[in-house]
Amino acid sequence: MSARLMLAAGIVAGMAALAACFGALYWLLSPERFPVTQVELKGNLRNTTRAEIEAALPRGWGNEAVNFFAADLAEVRAGVERLPWVRRAAVRRVWPGRLELWIEEHVALARWGDDRLVNTQGETFSARSTEALPVFVAPAGTAAEVARRYRRFAEIVAPLDTKIDRVVLSPRHAWQLRLANGQQLMLGRDIDAAEARLRQFVEIYPRKFDQKRHEYVDLRYPNGFALRVPEPKSGS
Repeated sequence: MSARLMLAAGIVAGMAALAACFGALYWLLSPERFPVTQVELKGNLRNTTRAEIEAALPRGWGNEAVNFFAADLAEVRAGVERLPWVRRAAVRRVWPGRLELWIEEHVALARWGDDRLVNTQGETFSARSTEALPVFVAPAGTAAEVARRYRRFAEIVAPLDTKIDRVVLSPRHAWQLRLANGQQLMLGRDIDAAEARLRQFVEIYPRKFDQKRHEYVDLRYPNGFALRVPEPKSGS
């Protein structure tokens, strides 16, 4: 056989093999043969409904078959992670026709401004909540630090049988707390010293003073603290 005939035969064989590969691929990716029959949700979902998740899936999933091998898992994950309460999502294929969709939701720790929340990792996210949450007022980019300090402050004031309902970090990094009983606590900028003074205040104050009488406590003094009683109402 001449070299030309051998070359032509090789080209024909190659094209036939390529056509066979394309045919096999078309057969493999046909939704009718290997459809996704179930999307199984994993994770403890409290604020995200299945209807919201299904609506977040790529266009067409709700009314036509999707091929098991051709399903774009990155697109599925990205769509679900755009939901307000979803912090992270992961997707994997489970033969023969199931997708497992694992979802981690945000757990709200506090409110951040008028329309955002802070989760337990100290990250801000946009969602709505009807829970009674403390409010953080602080410069942008400080949510993680405020969340960390809030936990420490909450642990310190727990013996007072009240909670913290507001944490303020000023632009100059001075800390202020408002307790659920209405008391304002000025802590100052030296956070380590402030925590020590707050512990001392919690230890001494209930034994020496009536908590209901003082609306303002200044803890920025090295050897004590200043108290302010509410101004008397007019006519009383």
